[in-house]
Amino acid sequence: MRAIGIVLAGGNSKRMRELSNKRAIAAMPVAGSYRSIDFVLSNMSNSRIPSVAVFTQYNSRSLNEHLNSSKWWDFGRKQGGLYVLTPTITADNNDWYRGTADALYQNLDFLRNSHEPYVVLASGDGIYKLDYNKVLEYHVEKKADITVVCKTMPPEEDVTRFGVVRTDWDGRIIDFQEKPVLAESNTISCGIYVIRRRQLIELIERSAQEDRYDFVKDILVRYKNLKRIYAYELDTYWSNIASVESYYKTNMDFLKPEVRNYFFREYPEIYTKVGDMPPAKYNPGARVKNSLVSSGNIINGLVENSVLFRQAYIGNNCVIKNSIILNDVYIGDNTVIENCIVESRDTIRANTTYIGTPDNIRIVVEKNERYTL
Repeated sequence: MRAIGIVLAGGNSKRMRELSNKRAIAAMPVAGSYRSIDFVLSNMSNSRIPSVAVFTQYNSRSLNEHLNSSKWWDFGRKQGGLYVLTPTITADNNDWYRGTADALYQNLDFLRNSHEPYVVLASGDGIYKLDYNKVLEYHVEKKADITVVCKTMPPEEDVTRFGVVRTDWDGRIIDFQEKPVLAESNTISCGIYVIRRRQLIELIERSAQEDRYDFVKDILVRYKNLKRIYAYELDTYWSNIASVESYYKTNMDFLKPEVRNYFFREYPEIYTKVGDMPPAKYNPGARVKNSLVSSGNIINGLVENSVLFRQAYIGNNCVIKNSIILNDVYIGDNTVIENCIVESRDTIRANTTYIGTPDNIRIVVEKNERYTL
């Protein structure tokens, strides 16, 4: 593909509450064995994009560990590859990324030293499949300056946390509102953009001169009437996990056979870093209904309509319903957990109960010490 890829994975979201206290949003576990960033990296690899840069910043340790080898997404190449770029202190700059446009400005050398004519910009918190070649073909066909991948959401969906767009008959964006109080449309930006590399450099340099740091507000919104900005309609599954409610819903979606088959059995595949763990073990008395159970799990109780990530231990007579159990969680005997998200490396004491509601998912974060000297 005649493009380089840039993944914006440095942001934080207060909508994630305690879940973002120790990891970046792009490193959030999804669907049992994956991380959020796996989906965009797999899309980049499957679209044959040779060089991909991931911009990390907030709580990046977990994300950096996940990206320590590029082979899992087939970026271990002689030409191109996977680059993890963090804020760099220099004689001229001592700032962290102050926004998405500033992150691009601080890494302009990556853009200048590349040879591909186009850039695919994408966020690291989207769950979807997309061939970016089709977006590029649309971009060239429309003679667009910027193409924004958009999706029309159901009427009942709250779209005020997204960028909301309105288009004309030809697909050109005529209005772009970033997180409006009152949305005038239910078509949203998916945070995926295609733009010519030289034009991106020019726009970023101009924004930096004017002390503007946000790509959406200071480029897309500001230039919507000056540049030819088009919308590419995405008609397949897409979800953003940057809130507790959407994160919970996205994981629950993977309990639906049609969603699992789409992501895991239909070409192209989604790749992730593989760990060497034994298969899940179901001891006598274990009962599992409509759940995703990952490798390394040991189950003794009831698990129903739930997603269990790697190395979870479910004790005797436990009842786990409509919940997400993150990595390396120990749940003691006779525990009841319903409508909850249990943080990774938690130890839940025996004979305890945690119950949320479908409209108010409870996050369980225990401080119990499992390992002692």
